[in-house]
Amino acid sequence: MSFEDALELLTRDESFKATLYEMNTLLIQKGIYSQNEFESLFVEWAKKELNRKKQRQQVDPSIPVTR
Repeated sequence: MSFEDALELLTRDESFKATLYEMNTLLIQKGIYSQNEFESLFVEWAKKELNRKKQRQQVDPSIPVTR
């Protein structure tokens, strides 16, 4: 499968996720950061994002809190 074929087959969201996966894999392999550092930063971002969504819902209860 070519890169162009893969781009055509994936949705925009899947393509973005694939790009992030590739970039993080490369950065870990190059020693820029470790898998543990990546996971820690990922969890930190997820917590902030969930808190942000909860705060938005408190301001406007019609906004759903989703994953």
